[in-house]
Amino acid sequence: MKIVYNLGILLYKLMILLASPFNEKARLFREGRKGVFEYLKQEMDPKSNYIWFHAASLGEFEQGRPLMERIRKDNLDYKIILTFFSPSGYEVRKNYDGADIVCYLPMDTSWEARKFIKIVRPSIAVFVKYEFWLNYLTELKEHKIPTYIVSAIFRESQAFFKWYGGWYCGFLRNFKHLFVQDKKSVELLASVGIHDVTIAGDTRFDRVAEIVRQAKELPVVEAFKGNSRVLIAGSSWPKDEDLFIEYFNNNENLKLIIAPHVVGESHIEEIIGKLKRPHVRFTKTNEEEAAKADCMIIDCIGLLSAIYRYGKVAYIGGGFGVGIHNILEAAVYGMPVIFGPNYQKFREAVEMEKVGAAFPIHCGNCLKKVLDELFAEDTSKLNEVSSKAQEFVAQNCGASDLIMQKIFGK
Repeated sequence: MKIVYNLGILLYKLMILLASPFNEKARLFREGRKGVFEYLKQEMDPKSNYIWFHAASLGEFEQGRPLMERIRKDNLDYKIILTFFSPSGYEVRKNYDGADIVCYLPMDTSWEARKFIKIVRPSIAVFVKYEFWLNYLTELKEHKIPTYIVSAIFRESQAFFKWYGGWYCGFLRNFKHLFVQDKKSVELLASVGIHDVTIAGDTRFDRVAEIVRQAKELPVVEAFKGNSRVLIAGSSWPKDEDLFIEYFNNNENLKLIIAPHVVGESHIEEIIGKLKRPHVRFTKTNEEEAAKADCMIIDCIGLLSAIYRYGKVAYIGGGFGVGIHNILEAAVYGMPVIFGPNYQKFREAVEMEKVGAAFPIHCGNCLKKVLDELFAEDTSKLNEVSSKAQEFVAQNCGASDLIMQKIFGK
């Protein structure tokens, strides 16, 4: 099986090589890994102890971030090296100042894993959520480097729990301890003989709580909001936009902020073409002009988590595609969240729906029904749901404290 695994990694490298002239993400994936070992040799301080954090992409980075920042805050005697698998994580966070070194993770071939561990010599390794790289995990165990996974979540559909999953479970036995999000994950791991497990929850709750404490004021958005009730659409896609823009066009007592997932000019123009009420673009307006508009389009990245503070209800995009985006950044402000039908793999969405703070929808009529109720003149329903959302986040904070105590005794 290991031979098949290694052949699969080599085949993946070949596919990236062939796709890179025609696909931007594949090109970044390939180009970004060139010279990684030389870069590490140059940047590593041989006198320092390093903790290695690995995140697949941007979402996993946000789950690892509270732990990295706690290490800094508690003045632990470690430097941090952060690696990414995906360009969508690395390209956005390559200048993250919470880590001493940020780079791509070389591919999981035997020789690359061996060389990486030899150069980095981490004292501790922390993988985030879903990363199970056989050769890296094997090298870490052979070098007796304590290795953890945090904010992990396991499902019956994963290979570990199939009839053929015995070999895959070897991946998991390389971890010194697994910090998981829920009881179901503990039960599944126990069924295959993995018992060094703790239910710690999801560190993203700690991250969004910190975002609220650090959120910057945005005077242009404040002027736009005025005394109006605002619907904020975060990380939206065209199918999402078709639904909430139609509702907005027909409800003059409501303002709308759209922060699309793709901020390219063609997508912005597509959004503008659907609007029938006055709009402004965040990067091309001022406070006076914004105050007169009914819709604001956020045509840049990095502001959404701060913008949610100005809304009453959030529509989170992605639910009509591969899956919803981050709902916690809105919920932490006590915002009811609405999203499309593809949300079942997101524990926080399922749990928020159970407590009555989230509303999955399948069509425009479904959205209208939910928004009419939440934006009714009688605000009792909105207030009730808002309290539930805020309560849900507050009750789920604390994963970082538990993990830090278990690993470092702090």
